[in-house]
Amino acid sequence: MIDKEIMMNCVREQLAVDYNCSPDDFMKDGIFFTEAVQRKGRRNFPWRSPRIEMIAMGNSVVINASNDIMPLVRKQFTGKLKEEVFCLPFFYGIMIYYLPDVDKIVPLGKPDSFEYKLLEKSDLSQVNKLKGFGYVLSPDTELVTAAIHNGKVIGMAGVKADCEKMRSVNVDVLKKYRNKGIATALVNMLTIEVLNRGLIPYYYAVSDNTASLRTAIKAGYFSVWVHTYKAKLKPDSFLDKIKTLFK
Repeated sequence: MIDKEIMMNCVREQLAVDYNCSPDDFMKDGIFFTEAVQRKGRRNFPWRSPRIEMIAMGNSVVINASNDIMPLVRKQFTGKLKEEVFCLPFFYGIMIYYLPDVDKIVPLGKPDSFEYKLLEKSDLSQVNKLKGFGYVLSPDTELVTAAIHNGKVIGMAGVKADCEKMRSVNVDVLKKYRNKGIATALVNMLTIEVLNRGLIPYYYAVSDNTASLRTAIKAGYFSVWVHTYKAKLKPDSFLDKIKTLFK
């Protein structure tokens, strides 16, 4: 299983690529401004422009913005406290990101009456057409853990290759079978398998999705960084609106 220090270093290096900063920036105190550019090796997420995003880890806040709005962004954020920048009016939606606590994570007991399977990418043709699991299954899904009841798949967790070393974890359970510990069991089982393969699984959820946040903690994860994933500004009028806000 991967060492915790190595894991944290790899994550900081990847986030530095994603947000065009230095890995050391995530270990400092203060606010750091970086230009939004598509660097080679970034996680394969949709790119929108103009762009303004914010990521916080520890006492560090990295504000990543398009070059054309950077002077305005610097003017608005300089001198602000971490708590203040997350309350600015054009940001909404905070995603909390988790990493496995590799020093403590252990295989958990699984709810009875269900069968559990590990499915490799070559096996996914068995489940790709199942309805209700679009959140988990995609062409990029590499590995799945599935819970089965009376021959029917009722829950799945899957990992996708967002970049070279990190794998994002998603889970879904059919509504009838929720609140039975199945999601936790599937995420825990999948996480340990990914760690044993020398890769870094990570889990994320919107800050108000308390059920998903509990699943992460119960499955053996701890929170590491947060990310504002939306802005209340449409690209076609972004500059005009942001100038109005920054007056």
